[in-house]
Amino acid sequence: MAEKKKVFQINSTYGLGSTGRIVEGLSKVLSENGYECMAAYGRGQALKEKGLYFIGSSTGVYIHGGLSRITDNHGGYSKMATKRLITKMKKFDPDIIHLHNLHGYYLNLKLLFEYLKTCEKKIIWTLHDCFAFTGHCTHFEYIGCQKWQKKCHHCEQKGEYPKSILGDRSKKNYKEKKEWFTKIPNLTIVTPSFWLSQKVKQSFLQEYPVVVIPNGIDLDVFRPAPKEKKDKFVILGVANPWRERKGYGEYKKLIGIISDYYEVTMVGLKESQLRELPRGVRTIGKTDQIEELVSYYSNADILVDLTFEDTFPTTHLESLACGTPVLTYTSGGSKEMLDETCGIAVPRGNLQGVMAALEKVRRENPFTREACRKKALAYDQTERFYEYVWKVYQEMRS
Repeated sequence: MAEKKKVFQINSTYGLGSTGRIVEGLSKVLSENGYECMAAYGRGQALKEKGLYFIGSSTGVYIHGGLSRITDNHGGYSKMATKRLITKMKKFDPDIIHLHNLHGYYLNLKLLFEYLKTCEKKIIWTLHDCFAFTGHCTHFEYIGCQKWQKKCHHCEQKGEYPKSILGDRSKKNYKEKKEWFTKIPNLTIVTPSFWLSQKVKQSFLQEYPVVVIPNGIDLDVFRPAPKEKKDKFVILGVANPWRERKGYGEYKKLIGIISDYYEVTMVGLKESQLRELPRGVRTIGKTDQIEELVSYYSNADILVDLTFEDTFPTTHLESLACGTPVLTYTSGGSKEMLDETCGIAVPRGNLQGVMAALEKVRRENPFTREACRKKALAYDQTERFYEYVWKVYQEMRS
């Protein structure tokens, strides 16, 4: 009997949030396909399950985060936790190391990548945002920054995650990341969108092969639910959290210009936002209840996402799976899962274009529940995990 290949995954979370669920699901599919898996994570609860390793401690995360807010040296702390992680990896002796989100105040990046450069393992790095090739931020499209292509400095977004109150270390961070993250043997990068793959090819990570594997969702959970009869055309907005760059300001503008034909529901709002929006808007706070989300998606006539930056919005897939079309800005990878059968994308910031598209959908009803659901079927999460096996892991087995 052939010896099992071993995979060691590293992510900020396990089983929680979009990336944590990807790690959990991928571990399951790999195990079913003859791989021995271990997943290490640094945020959330330390689970006492076989094949899991909790990196560091919650206290260590708070210390790392606090220091990072002062120094802008995110990824410069958690040395002991990272040393113990490397010891764990050496003991497990994987054939493949699969990296995901390495930001989140739980790893020392220099120590980790010093090991990765010399470990003689095959390495996959799934990028869920742009943090790997900038001097500070996880996204830059909102402000139209291009510094990441040459050299980051004087960061306009040091107040954004990973937030720095005092220091601006973006120039040094960029230089160090370029030194640490390049010239790694046997590394393959995976991105969920073609948009992000193009950004990688314009960055200092361009030396590596890039494979595009879109995110997926559980189509048994996200599916059309019975639709309530309403007199008005229901616009749905979903975000976590709602911020200016995620379209909060755009939604407030939209609410001010739409006619009485429309009703707006916004999900994922903070307490302060719940209080400041007009009474005519149906406002809902953050919810972790999937059944509630399915109901909101299914009862809407359209999901409107006015984000100014996104890699590959899972909310779009969830809405389509529930039979509801999507209207979005052409930001990042937001439009990549849409076509003429299930949605519309308009230029970023063009509210008049949004209004024209809404009127077209309300009057002509060009999208059917069946067509939206059919489009979503291409993003079954289990199939996406198998795509990892076919497109990446099998290529690295030899």
